[in-house]
Amino acid sequence: MSALFDSGVVYAALDRRDAWHRRAVRLIAQLRRPPRLPASTLAEVSYLAHTMLGVEVELAFITDISNGTFVVEELTDDDVARAAEVMAEYPDVGFVDASIVATAERLRITAMATIDRRHFASIRPRHTAAFTLLP
Repeated sequence: MSALFDSGVVYAALDRRDAWHRRAVRLIAQLRRPPRLPASTLAEVSYLAHTMLGVEVELAFITDISNGTFVVEELTDDDVARAAEVMAEYPDVGFVDASIVATAERLRITAMATIDRRHFASIRPRHTAAFTLLP
């Protein structure tokens, strides 16, 4: 199974005190491939890790990316344009979430690893009736 990871579930995997921590870690462990993160999530996860958990956790996260523990999916110009369309259609969805939708559509990924059920359950992607939300 291929899934795209939202910032919240990645942060939950880093923070042992997070209510979603065990589910996030279990999901990552079950994957056959490294988790895929849209590039737009990196700054968000880094910022949260640094401010909430400390520079050591942020550095460990960045090191994991450089070691291939996570795969970063770069945003294309078309992804940014599609993200703007998603934001216009769903005004309460910000750029990071909208860019995740655009990346999922481009890669034809239907599974979304997220704790943000409200946003991702309401969005109707172009390539499938709805996202399968994990964990």
